[in-house]
Amino acid sequence: MRPDDDCATIKHVAFELFGRLIYRLRWPVVGFWIVVSLAALPLAPSLPGVLKAGGYGDPSLESQRASAVLGQALGWQSSTLVVVFHSDTLTTDDPRFAVDADRAMTGLRGLAGVGQISTFALNPQQIAPNHHTAYDTVDLNVAPEDAHHLLPVIRQRITSDVLQVNLTGDPAFYSDVETVSEEDLRRAEILTFPIALFALALVFGSLVSAAGPVIIGGVAVVVALASLALIGRVTELSIFVMNMVTMLGFGLGTDYSLFLVSRFREELPRRAPEDAVAVTVATAGRAVAFSGLAVFVGLLGLFTFHFMMLRSLGIAGAIVVALAVLAALTLLPALLGILGPRVNRLPIGPGWETRNVFWDKLAHWVMTHSVRVMLPVFLLLIALGLPFLQAHLSLPDARVLPTSVSSRRGADIFQRDFGESELSSIVIAVQTNGSVFAPDNVAALRRFVVDLQADPRVRHVTSIVSLDPRLTLAQYQLLYANPSQISDPYVAAVAHHLANGSTTAVIVTTRAPAIAPETEDLVQAIREFQPGGGLRFLVDGSAGAEVDIVGELYHQFPRTLLLIVALTYLSLFVLFRSVILPLKAILMNSLSLFASYGALVIIFQEGFMAKLLGFQPLGFVEATLPIIMFCMLFGLSMDYEVFLLSRMQEIYEETGDNYRSVTNGLAHSGQVITSAALIVVVVSLCFVSADIVLIKALGLGAAIAIFLDATVVRGLLVPALMRLLGDWNWWAPAVFHPSVPKPRVQTADPALVGASSFSVWERVRNSATAGLLRPSPLSPSDPLLQGEPSSHNGTGKSVPPGPGLEG
Repeated sequence: MRPDDDCATIKHVAFELFGRLIYRLRWPVVGFWIVVSLAALPLAPSLPGVLKAGGYGDPSLESQRASAVLGQALGWQSSTLVVVFHSDTLTTDDPRFAVDADRAMTGLRGLAGVGQISTFALNPQQIAPNHHTAYDTVDLNVAPEDAHHLLPVIRQRITSDVLQVNLTGDPAFYSDVETVSEEDLRRAEILTFPIALFALALVFGSLVSAAGPVIIGGVAVVVALASLALIGRVTELSIFVMNMVTMLGFGLGTDYSLFLVSRFREELPRRAPEDAVAVTVATAGRAVAFSGLAVFVGLLGLFTFHFMMLRSLGIAGAIVVALAVLAALTLLPALLGILGPRVNRLPIGPGWETRNVFWDKLAHWVMTHSVRVMLPVFLLLIALGLPFLQAHLSLPDARVLPTSVSSRRGADIFQRDFGESELSSIVIAVQTNGSVFAPDNVAALRRFVVDLQADPRVRHVTSIVSLDPRLTLAQYQLLYANPSQISDPYVAAVAHHLANGSTTAVIVTTRAPAIAPETEDLVQAIREFQPGGGLRFLVDGSAGAEVDIVGELYHQFPRTLLLIVALTYLSLFVLFRSVILPLKAILMNSLSLFASYGALVIIFQEGFMAKLLGFQPLGFVEATLPIIMFCMLFGLSMDYEVFLLSRMQEIYEETGDNYRSVTNGLAHSGQVITSAALIVVVVSLCFVSADIVLIKALGLGAAIAIFLDATVVRGLLVPALMRLLGDWNWWAPAVFHPSVPKPRVQTADPALVGASSFSVWERVRNSATAGLLRPSPLSPSDPLLQGEPSSHNGTGKSVPPGPGLEG
């Protein structure tokens, strides 16, 4: 069960050679990154101009097919702007109200991109029961996510000195999302950099050491934003990629750099700078490479979705992860090679010690009380996640925006005075055989509408056969006997708006909001209904789109989840050559994510701490949030697992002692892992300052998941479980292990196990790489020169290893 083989350590040689190469080319490497960063600086600010809000389009969904039918037959636009007029003193019956509203809309008539305008003066149903609020609708000849280019002009032209005027609806919502998202990003960046630098300075006790991770994170973010600015010119990207890049780029850049800087500072006292860089890249650098692979695999899952928003987040995430890893493995070692011992300059505090006493004591305590630690921690994480089972998933609406923006204010006034469901009706595209005005089709449509009206979840139905409850079927048939010559102007206007040829629209206003479960059930019930009479229909509207999009998201998610888990297992199996460790890592990550999911439900759905965090409870969890969190954090949490297990693996390959590898591995890496997690938590919490609730939730969810993962899970649950599994942690079929056995290392001080594991395979490197790069002379104090038992007796045959160190 023990990977007792010296040849296995050859896997480190490539990383060590790479580290030496970077050291010897350190000045050209730094120069290359300076040129790349300078080239990226003017491009990065142009990114917002190529981004789009929305991103939930999928032409295969029923709701979008219905929208296409209505657009082709009736000329309906998918972008409808709602202009809400309100006065606390005037009523709609007052001529001043109507005159001022008409004057406010005058500037839109004839404006390029503006289509039909429906005013409350022509349609009394657009006047609220309290007569203090009314609205006009404006059809825009652009897609909702492109309307932000037109909204600034519209806002300038709609002015009123008498009435409160607010623009709402999808176009206004997307425009405000773009504006607020940019403001959120600027605020987060202002907070992130100085706070992270301060935290790193406290961790390292040196301003010079702290500057390295900040530089790497900043370079990764700037170059990634510039790259996306170019990519955005050839493919659609979501407005939220900016937040994703900053959160991931700075978090991962500082995370990976912290691992490398801490290992370099640990190796520097006993090695020349070149050797210290080589050891750092061969150990911590190797862990960083596989950690980056784990994060990349998680973000790769976002590519499998049909929706632009998620795909673009996957593109942005993959780019920034690749840049963070590349900068950490090239630019940072080059800087460390230039600095050498000066990396500890400008001290501001004690910093940390390589082997932390707290983590040493904690490791031994957990290992000796493994069952008593594991069960309570396991049950705690499960309990924290249980609220997620009651999560209600929905799409974002105006409530994710702050109350200071127009679309949110307009939506609040509209829902208060008209009802929550008026802005989110179910729209049914009905098609008939022949003209919709034919007597038989009018009769079939009338029966369908009556059935809809009988449902207790329906408030009222708007259609060509429900204009007035006093009208009978025969009267409707007579009214539409000659559709082109309808005498009543109101009926003629409704017929022209709702019907044409063989297509008509039926608008169902529900009693509950679109996001309510009963409204979603009503959508499904309508879709399953068979109206007869040759009628065919498709369901659209806010409720229909929500059911389709959420359903499609979670139809695709299991496939994505399995892909991420399978690829993660494979990459960790290659790294650790163990069957058990990858399974354990996946279980640990899932537990911390599940617990953070539960916290999101308690906070954002139920409203716990809503006032403290500055938002209004949503009553739901944004549907993409669990998916984005899983794809992003599953790999990000794996960073700490990979770094912890890599250190444990080094020690296990020296000693073959599971107990010692776990305790010493945790004692040596516990502080650096928690410090790295602290930086990511700080970066994530900076995004909690966002005004958009989705960004706020993503930042808080990431902070909770990383905090639980790096403390409770890695500090308590992982060592306890590894103690119980014993040597089975390291088991894999013999075919995956090289055949040359390796001796156990004898060391005078067990506490030093793991401190110089590089020397075990340094001899292998020297022989394997002879003639490629000649390594620098080893320090006289290196353990390799102090004598080490040989695994061969001169005959070419292996001899059994000695008794080694007992646990």
